Amino acid sequence: MWKLTCKLLLKILGWKPVNGKMPHKKAIIIGVPHTSSWDFVISYLFYTSVGGIAHTMIKKEFFFWPFGLILKKMGGIPIDRSRGASVTKQIIHEMNEREEMHLAITPEGTRNLNKRWKAGFHTIARATGATVYLGFFDFGRKEIGWLETFELTDDPDFDIRRMKSYYRELGIVAKHLAKFTAED
Repeated sequence: MWKLTCKLLLKILGWKPVNGKMPHKKAIIIGVPHTSSWDFVISYLFYTSVGGIAHTMIKKEFFFWPFGLILKKMGGIPIDRSRGASVTKQIIHEMNEREEMHLAITPEGTRNLNKRWKAGFHTIARATGATVYLGFFDFGRKEIGWLETFELTDDPDFDIRRMKSYYRELGIVAKHLAKFTAED
């Protein structure tokens, strides 16, 4: 019933899903562009409507009662950002403990303009064997989903440049245009 409700809400908001649940048991879906809190809402509606649970890293400060219970039910993982590199280790541990986990990550790491994308997804995928999918939320066409998998090399910086090129060619439109760039 909740799946159908999410599907209806997505349709009412005017969004069209592209593809469905990722077929791999362990997967990382890259979410680009990340310029608004609406990205989380639209992503949640999309992935729930196709039968999946996308786990997302959320600041631990948001996990207060009763909001924290709701966020956990929605796939939220509380993250202590003051711990730096241990955040990546925490997520690797979470993924390795689960038989199935689909993790949504925004390489921009913030809703503000950031030319330097983070490579945490790369470290997590290599350490867990997760398949990386290139996901998007396009506020111009009102489409959300993923189009293809992304094969990693041993060079995270090179892979980020390839990703940026992919998103430039895709021509996606952010909710807040001034807060997104796929340029190097």
